[in-house]
Amino acid sequence: MKIFLIGMMGSGKSYWSKLLAKKLKTGGYDLDFLIESHEERTISEIFEEEGEDYFRKTESKILRWFGEKKSFVLATGGGTPCFADNMEWMNQQGITIWIDEPVDILVERLIPEKAHRPLIRDLSDTALFDFLVNKRKERAAFYGLAKHQLSSGSITEAHFKKIIQQYA
Repeated sequence: MKIFLIGMMGSGKSYWSKLLAKKLKTGGYDLDFLIESHEERTISEIFEEEGEDYFRKTESKILRWFGEKKSFVLATGGGTPCFADNMEWMNQQGITIWIDEPVDILVERLIPEKAHRPLIRDLSDTALFDFLVNKRKERAAFYGLAKHQLSSGSITEAHFKKIIQQYA
């Protein structure tokens, strides 16, 4: 079973990939971590040294490695679905689940992490809220292509289990 978790930064993709992988007894991966390991530098450094274009190409290349795997849960980057036909590819490969948390929850989670995230590092807390609202609007068309969407109160282990059982 191939499961791709998509959504905005701070939505809980990494958290849920670990938890679901453990429950399903399969590999749990974080695409951003794999990119950093492959590049031997942080995402911030990649953005600074090479730019977003280079990062997105690398991201798509590493995402495609999962075409060879049989079973996993992958936390993608927030922008992954929006580039290089990645969303279409993930839908062809497996189950895509959009974790759709409200912007105010994203802001609360991201404020302590701003320094590690190149897209938001220099934003005030108010600007962060506006940035996330706009970024969500931009990405909604891509995220909306996911086979499943879990919002707010439905982002629970029981709801993930219900989705996964449809494919078992």
